[in-house]
Amino acid sequence: MSEAPAALAPFAVSAPTLRALASTEPSPEGTRLVRDVRRSKRLLLLRAVLDRAPGAEAAEHWALLEEAERHDPDAVRDVLHYPATGVWAEETLRRLHAPDGPPADLGHLGALAAAAALRAGITFKVTLRPANGRLVLPTLGLLRPDRPGPLAVTERSWSGAPDPLPLHALPDGRTALDDLDPYRAPARDEPAQVRPARRLTPKGHKRWDTQWSGALTLLRRYDCARADEIGRLLRSVVPLAGGSRSSGATLPAAAGSVLARAQAPPALAATLVHEVQHGKLTALADVLTLHTADRTPRHWAPWRSDPRPLDGLLHGAYAHLALAGYWQHAALYGARGAWARHARLRAQVAAVLPAIRSHPQLTSGGAEFADAMAAAEQAMDELPPPGDQHATARRTLERERHAWCERHPELADFPGC
Repeated sequence: MSEAPAALAPFAVSAPTLRALASTEPSPEGTRLVRDVRRSKRLLLLRAVLDRAPGAEAAEHWALLEEAERHDPDAVRDVLHYPATGVWAEETLRRLHAPDGPPADLGHLGALAAAAALRAGITFKVTLRPANGRLVLPTLGLLRPDRPGPLAVTERSWSGAPDPLPLHALPDGRTALDDLDPYRAPARDEPAQVRPARRLTPKGHKRWDTQWSGALTLLRRYDCARADEIGRLLRSVVPLAGGSRSSGATLPAAAGSVLARAQAPPALAATLVHEVQHGKLTALADVLTLHTADRTPRHWAPWRSDPRPLDGLLHGAYAHLALAGYWQHAALYGARGAWARHARLRAQVAAVLPAIRSHPQLTSGGAEFADAMAAAEQAMDELPPPGDQHATARRTLERERHAWCERHPELADFPGC
């Protein structure tokens, strides 16, 4: 589109913004940076797809997007910046660069254009090809044609369809529960523990509505700033399949989305706090190099049984720092068991911060970020848990660290052991 950049614009991350992000506490500057980075990166990715897409059909679909944008820029922006659109764009660009592999799904660009045009309320006609009797229109839902073959989509196709299946909106009205979009999660590198669920039943949607409402109630009660941040940064939630081993996950290609398992409201609230941090740190790392370490797993992480590379350790510490802050807020409001959770999480973060801060491959920006994380962890002393809960948590963690290091003698020379 006309606003798509040729290259990712340089971002100046000010010292106050970097410190605010490092603390994990929500801030207008941090939220603005994350959203601007995501927007710029998405437009760059879409521009790259268009530049390599062959044929007149792709140009026709792009022209429809531009026409829709002239009538309703916000509607088109929501379609193009929807998390699943990023997954499609990355996969499409990868396939366009590898012509010997599976063909790129360029027809999905037409579905994006049709969704944008429908939401913009313009008159149009575009021919699309349903897959397996389904035509997904991103941010809207899916159509189920009554006969096979190409389908002519017009401004009447959604409202006049006999049996459209809308994308499920969660009770807050800002976040979609996406169990429809074929690109709601990357298929290429999808770990077994984060498989997206298939389309839910009405009972499944109702269950999610109840749990989501309960989680938001808790977030707003205990930490309204984090509740607002989640609303601003999270566009969709993708339900995890029942056999998934993880309670939640964030995948970089789907910026603005979280994969989550259906769970009780207290657990879901914590999952949302945790996963949104990964998205924030990913956006920051897109414009500021925090370290130059490789992906070799060398470090003890108390929330994992396996060794972690520096990047994984940094991500984990960052997300757990946010959780320690959230449970501290919850404890001050009297949430049962919150002080113990806070003490455990804070002890975990404090235990790994020295290894992060002393790592020789931190950049100057990374060192500043890690120092600000440490300052945020130390500031929790202002509101300590009652009794000796924090000291007890640290002693327990030290025993766990010694046991872990005994199981990994090959890592004895690395920080943490």
